[in-house]
Amino acid sequence: MAELTHIGKTGEAHMVDVGEKASTSREATAIGHVKMLPETLKLVMEGNTKKGDVLATARIAGIMAAKKTSDLIPLCHPIGLTKVTVEIEPDESFPGLRVSAMAGVSGQTGVEMEALTACSVTCLTIYDMVKAVDRGMEISGIVLNEKKGGKSGHWKRGG
Repeated sequence: MAELTHIGKTGEAHMVDVGEKASTSREATAIGHVKMLPETLKLVMEGNTKKGDVLATARIAGIMAAKKTSDLIPLCHPIGLTKVTVEIEPDESFPGLRVSAMAGVSGQTGVEMEALTACSVTCLTIYDMVKAVDRGMEISGIVLNEKKGGKSGHWKRGG
């Protein structure tokens, strides 16, 4: 098992020095789900919620969250993101919404936390916007799905 990089020899937390690492193209994708009642999904997809366009608002919130990751996660480096995308797809069999967030950078450290933060905040925003009609929604399955670039190369969940 690999060593924890954010913990010093005596157990103190610190930010990892990435100054000597090569700047490379890096990308990460996280996925998550918001399970809801079928009638709630219908309201969201028809745009009939009191707070407005749930999908557009949640997408913007996810992108903004990726840009603020280093302000939220104490030992994350502030990085110059080059791309963030958030996709939200309905799944009537679930029923609910499936969220995929991708973050990209050309830099010295990865973007896994930015993708995970974007996905999490997107799901939370969906919940916030429709909780008045469905307090029983479930946010689940937020995971890193894929990462590319950097020293460790390409990794994909289940593959």
